[in-house]
Amino acid sequence: MKKLAVMAAIVAAMSANAQAFDVDAKYKQTCGACHSMGVAGAPKAFDAAAWAPRLATGMDALVASVTNGKNAMPPRGLCMDCTADQYKLLINYMSTPKAN
Repeated sequence: MKKLAVMAAIVAAMSANAQAFDVDAKYKQTCGACHSMGVAGAPKAFDAAAWAPRLATGMDALVASVTNGKNAMPPRGLCMDCTADQYKLLINYMSTPKAN
């Protein structure tokens, strides 16, 4: 019974960490190096027109591009610890214009 309680606490802590994903901080730490200025053909962050043709391919295709690498972007971009769901959050974040 005690082991079950410890395991439940570990799972709860892991869930809390997953929910605490700070997309803005992760963007600045990893994606922003290229996407902030559109380096090497990367779609510029927060530029809906730059992202539109890519979004048209579907989220699964975009996550596959990040995971496998594409053109100048290395596999997993610069986010080696990101999950597929976190990549989706980052893609949505970068593809949405910022409100003024």
